Formats: sequence, C-alpha cells, structure tokens
Amino acid sequence: MEEILDKNEISEEVEKLVEEAENSDPIADALEREKAAQDKYLRLFAEFENYRVRTAKEQLEMIDTANGKLLTKLAEVKENFDRAFAEENKTGDLEAFEKGIKLIQEQFYKVLTEFGLETIDPAGEVFDPNQHEALMNQPSETVPEGNVVQVFQKGYKIKNKLLKIAKVIVSSGKQ
Repeated sequence: MEEILDKNEISEEVEKLVEEAENSDPIADALEREKAAQDKYLRLFAEFENYRVRTAKEQLEMIDTANGKLLTKLAEVKENFDRAFAEENKTGDLEAFEKGIKLIQEQFYKVLTEFGLETIDPAGEVFDPNQHEALMNQPSETVPEGNVVQVFQKGYKIKNKLLKIAKVIVSSGKQ
C-alpha cells in the first residue's frame, strides 16, 4: 500500500531540502567536481602512457626475436663460408671449391626467401617508376618503348614493402 504523507511530513521534507540547498556552496561543489574530473583524467593519462610504453617495449622484443631468428640462420651461412675458406680445405680443387660456394649461395638465398625477401627482376616489363629507377634510355629493336631493356641492379621487397628499387635501362623504342 502506498504511504500517504501528511502536511507536516511534506513540510519537513521541503525544509530539509531548502536547508541543504542553503548550506551547500555551489562554488565548492563545482571545485570538488573539477578536482574529481582532473584526478580521473590524470589516472587515465598515466594508464595510457603505461600502455604506450609497454606496447613499444613488446614491439621491440618482437623485432629482437625476429632479428635473432634471421641472424641465427645467417650465422649458419657464415660458418659455411668460414669452413670453405679454412686452411685445411685449400686443396687446389677449384671445381669442388666452386661447387661448395654455390651450395652456400643457395643456402643464403633460401634464408632470404624464408624470411620474405622477394627479388624484383623487371627485365622486359613495363617501366614502373614506383619500383624502378631509370639510369638511361637505350634504343632497342626487340623491346618496346617504355619497357625495361636491361636490369643493372635488381630490386628487393618484403611482402609489399619496397626495400631497394631496381636500377634499369629503359627502351626508347626502335632507332
């Protein structure tokens, strides 16, 4: 059942509310709310700063881990070069030496490919200034104008990020 308030009770409630309003200081209340908001802001800022530092540190650790894996593989290639040029392996058999160096080269290329390195070898392709640097133009009877006649230096990319631009000679068409 609903409670019915009599006139005296209503008057008492109104007086309490009026007294609270008279006793409260709007400036002090506003200052208190501003102080609470500033405290909340500082805590959020500190929390975000900690997050930023933590993620930067984690990113550096991931890079170090990836670099460690790559360097471990490259150290194996280096050790094979060291063995190939070791004093006890200098027999004078150039064919065997050449075969060994070719095996090391293949191992090196495999490591680079394994870690995502892609070669840009644009011979015969249309010249693309985003991936190729034209060193010069050269007339060609067989390669159409605007296409790459010769690759002076290959380019490289990892995934879709260009690491090194290919240096090329571009066909100026038939003479």
